Amino acid sequence: MTTSISQINVKPDTPGQVGLPKIPVETATISEWGLAGDYNRFRKEKKKNDPDMAVMILSTDILDALNNEGWPVNPGDLGENLTLKNIDYSIMALGDRLKIRDVTLEISLICDPCTNLNNLPYVGKEKSASFIKTLMKRRGWYARVLKSGEVSVGDSVTLIQ
Repeated sequence: MTTSISQINVKPDTPGQVGLPKIPVETATISEWGLAGDYNRFRKEKKKNDPDMAVMILSTDILDALNNEGWPVNPGDLGENLTLKNIDYSIMALGDRLKIRDVTLEISLICDPCTNLNNLPYVGKEKSASFIKTLMKRRGWYARVLKSGEVSVGDSVTLIQ
């Protein structure tokens, strides 16, 4: 199955700020440690830079579903590095590989909902528990990097199952 990159998202290490939402960029270099210019505090501090969590991937069908359910989620809001379009999230599975130009990623973990959602204005403290429940098994996938390289918005992505 072939899809494409709808958006690339990063968030630099900014003192006093959490990592959400991430901001869009046109191009990124991906290495075994993730996207250049992206800092994931949870991955670094709690997970000791686990290479299985190098890149977070989400599909636009999940964002569309959340929007239809009344959550005005934008690409990058949930912490994903790569937002993919025209792919059914439910067909992706652990061990699947994604080929983007010279880059090869392998789906390694399902991403649990983040509990630090205060930077998302449509959530806030009063709706946080409800939103976290809504995100269960829908926040995206983590992938390890098998082959590094550069990617850009619009690049074709081939899912190899």
